[in-house]
Amino acid sequence: MAEDSYQHSTPRSQDSNQRQFQIKSFTKLIRLQNQSGTLLLLFPSLWALVLASQGNPDPILVCVFVTGAFLMRSAGVILNDIADQSIDQKVQRTQDRPLASGVVSRKQALIFAMSILFLAFGLVCLLNPLTITLSPIALVLAAIYPFAKRYIHIPQLVLGIAFGWGAVMAWSAVQNQIETTTWLLFSATVCWAIAYDTIYALQDRKDDVKIGVKSSAILFGRYVWLGVAVASGMTIMFISLAGLLKGLSTIFYEGMFLITIFLGYQAWKLRREHSPANYFNMFKQHIWVGLALLISIWAGSL
Repeated sequence: MAEDSYQHSTPRSQDSNQRQFQIKSFTKLIRLQNQSGTLLLLFPSLWALVLASQGNPDPILVCVFVTGAFLMRSAGVILNDIADQSIDQKVQRTQDRPLASGVVSRKQALIFAMSILFLAFGLVCLLNPLTITLSPIALVLAAIYPFAKRYIHIPQLVLGIAFGWGAVMAWSAVQNQIETTTWLLFSATVCWAIAYDTIYALQDRKDDVKIGVKSSAILFGRYVWLGVAVASGMTIMFISLAGLLKGLSTIFYEGMFLITIFLGYQAWKLRREHSPANYFNMFKQHIWVGLALLISIWAGSL
């Protein structure tokens, strides 16, 4: 009797294990365990929400853009993995990704991405007509970015434009219009993405050279520290101009000064070679940079 019970329970146990494995594979596909990309996408939108609302953003709008950042980043990494499946198989750091390893099929990944994008569009429908009109551009940019590394030497520029569009939509969601300040925040986001994603790309520079993938880390060569320094400096410049137009207080500029020192020190460190792990840690430090910029904007708006 006990043996019969064991025989009947084994298939159920196998089904349960299979479901758990599938769930784990799909959570790995959207990088659920690492939300650095979500935060880097989110912060420019939060900068815009806070600055456009003079330091008092609508909690509902904050929830919409936080959720939207998670959904769009999740869909974006899936689309990126679909486009880069053959490339990821040749790069040591990405060989075990679900699509590259064959654990998840391209069809499954595409269906999952479309489902996430459908949810994201549902969120956009909660916003004003101008923001809804701007939203298809975000989808186009998300679809274009994975192919940028094949054609342009600074694909980080396309990433920055995609992330910066979130700031444009956030501003329009508050003000129902686009202003000069909006484009300054957009430009700051583009430059910021070039800075931190160049650092991120340094992890794979040797593999990218071998397989012919383009990146700013390769383009800048031994002057990568200078490229990051210039991009970081332009980030601070554009955000400072945005703060100036909106009349932010002195505490905002004090924050900008401290952040500038940190970014300068980080660029100076790039004058020598580091391990991939160190490059990744330097990349993740930009999460704190984004948070520091947000706090500075908020404090200067009060």
